[in-house]
Amino acid sequence: MFTLFYGLYKYLFKKDEYFVLILGLDNAGKTTYLEAAKTQLIRGYKGLPASKITSTVGQNVGAITYGGIKLNFWDLGGQEELQPLWEKYYAECHAVIYVVDSADRERMGESKEVFDRMICSNNLHGVPLLVLANKQDIPDCMGVREVRPVFNKSAELIGRRDCMVMPVSALTGAGVDEGISWLVDCIKRNSEVRPPHDPDDA
Repeated sequence: MFTLFYGLYKYLFKKDEYFVLILGLDNAGKTTYLEAAKTQLIRGYKGLPASKITSTVGQNVGAITYGGIKLNFWDLGGQEELQPLWEKYYAECHAVIYVVDSADRERMGESKEVFDRMICSNNLHGVPLLVLANKQDIPDCMGVREVRPVFNKSAELIGRRDCMVMPVSALTGAGVDEGISWLVDCIKRNSEVRPPHDPDDA
């Protein structure tokens, strides 16, 4: 009898769970972006003040419900020595958010190189990619019209998977909702290739 009711509960109330990686160079604004997403999309959540957010060593996690599904975020440290650890998360993720500091023109080439290495992994084959041109609140930053061509050069590596470059300000929250909405649509569309996580398999 318990099994019957548990199955009914899962059917009626349990939401499909997906994992999203938040990657990018150190100081790109990954953790600030995650805090902005939680602040906007979790009722009653009060995010950390920007002054309290420091460079991630290891990972930060967060979860939101959006579009009828649960998104579990892994925000991983972007320092060069931590980047090799990203690979351990690729096989289990359903999407990647790659955050770019659009106010740091000097490191744009480095960010592109790291992006290319990441998307070459076989464990990310077909996984949707959302590239966020962050820090749009800073005067003279690179807009999407400048950032998009940089990453479009990787079209052959990106292949036929969903990929979008969007503007965002993690500090003000502008563009956060739009990016999550696009990503959720892609994750749902790709669910036959990467089905939702089943906690019972853990």
